[in-house]
Amino acid sequence: MSKEIKNYFTQDAAQNKFKELLGNRASSFTTSVLQVVASNKMLANAEPQSVFNAACMAATLDLPINANLGFAYILPYNDRERGQVAQFQLGYKGFIQLAQRSGQFKTIAATPIYKGQVVSENPLTGYVFDFTKRDSDEIVGFAGYFSLINGFEKTIYLTVKELENHGTKYSQTFKKGFGLWKDNFEAMAQKTVIKL
Repeated sequence: MSKEIKNYFTQDAAQNKFKELLGNRASSFTTSVLQVVASNKMLANAEPQSVFNAACMAATLDLPINANLGFAYILPYNDRERGQVAQFQLGYKGFIQLAQRSGQFKTIAATPIYKGQVVSENPLTGYVFDFTKRDSDEIVGFAGYFSLINGFEKTIYLTVKELENHGTKYSQTFKKGFGLWKDNFEAMAQKTVIKL
């Protein structure tokens, strides 16, 4: 990890900001962010202020930065003017966590859809799935669903091809063949249907 980033995070101003946001969990949060930075060569070379800003966003939302948990990520990006920078990215579990905290959601979930599970599609009422049926282990798409406490509910379904098109349109790393879309397509697909 770059000494610049470590030094930036150990400054009083940075430590005080994390204490303000997280209280007595500030130290463990800072340690986890520095571990994520140390494990990613591109992130280790990112502009320290951008890493700090991304970490502050996660702290503000009270979401852990840990790729294994899937709540939030700090990802490296190449900025033409500033060079390597870090950006905060919300994971699909982070979207679910924030929805649950709102107190408005009764249920929210996402799942892969396997070949043979799509029963019907109605452009007005949506899709019907049969989760007891599975023709193969081939994932053909992903579905997201939520129901609110007031009774409103919604299902969205996107095919793998539609999700790949979404990744191509909105993700620079997907276009370049690396990053979360490549490393964990399933998590990014679930995040996309939850977000949409």
